[in-house]
Amino acid sequence: MKRNLPGIALVLLGAALMGIGIALGQPGQVMMKAVRVCLECVGIG
Repeated sequence: MKRNLPGIALVLLGAALMGIGIALGQPGQVMMKAVRVCLECVGIG
């Protein structure tokens, strides 16, 4: 169990940070930026 402690801690930290990002509405902003970049690559935006 001691060998897995750093890995478990990192997974919990990652999950907590993902939860905070979702609570702040970050997925919508990331999607908007991705659409903009995609449209620029195609040459529409």
